[in-house]
Amino acid sequence: MSASEWTEPPAVIGEGGHEELELLEIALLLEAVYRRYGFDFREYAQASLKRRLWRRMHAEGLSTLTQLQDRLLHDAACMERLLLDLSISVTAMFRDPSFYVAFREQVAPVLRTYPFTRFWCAGCSTGEEVYSLAILLQEEGLYDRTRIYATDINEQVLETARAGVFPLDKMKQYTQNYIKAGGTQDFSEYYVAAYDSARFSRSLTDNIVFAQHNLVSDRAFNSFNVIVCRNVMIYFDKTLQNRVHQLFYESLDTFGVLALGRKESVAFTPFADSYEVVDAAERIYRKTA
Repeated sequence: MSASEWTEPPAVIGEGGHEELELLEIALLLEAVYRRYGFDFREYAQASLKRRLWRRMHAEGLSTLTQLQDRLLHDAACMERLLLDLSISVTAMFRDPSFYVAFREQVAPVLRTYPFTRFWCAGCSTGEEVYSLAILLQEEGLYDRTRIYATDINEQVLETARAGVFPLDKMKQYTQNYIKAGGTQDFSEYYVAAYDSARFSRSLTDNIVFAQHNLVSDRAFNSFNVIVCRNVMIYFDKTLQNRVHQLFYESLDTFGVLALGRKESVAFTPFADSYEVVDAAERIYRKTA
């Protein structure tokens, strides 16, 4: 059976129900992963987490989550595969172009008043967003006095980000995104095409530091003028979202900028009163207290 063919069992089977047993299996598996490897997924949103665990279970040829737990505990390579399932999100260069337009118009002019700026691109995945930011900053005359810290929980996706090599067949869409995002150059100038891949200019990584960082368990590691974390916290439950918001609050300088995804917000968090809205539609905020 392929990963695309399996279906989940009925919600309830017999007294006590399958659902309760499944929740117990998930809880035990996540606790085991945390104790064995230090990765804490215990407060991830249940629906998304459940789907990804089931996908990995069937990809491993297993029939229960308990079997998956056993394999994870004894096979580090299986843990790496699960980590990819849990940490890779949908990404693209200049995704949501209007965000980059807003950043150019409302954030870049303020950054020009700073002698040096520190960016944190949290949950950077395979790096498309990082390279997009680097291109924008270069076009706005800011890149040479900026340091970008690009972090993710997964070292394997960071290796992809460091390489800066992406499928060539995506360049048409990325070019369209770039133009809509207010790009001022010929997008093809930023990469070299070779066979079926596009390798982005190494100069774009001169001021980027790629590093492993776990938003769930790791502490602040620097102070930043800009934090970009888009479409990451949608996979966390409310408790974990608030914990990450605290991390960002502690890491962001006063008057620093926080950029979130369109389905994310600082509203209804303990730090809502500590920010002012820069762009409500694009979820860009400025720390004021």
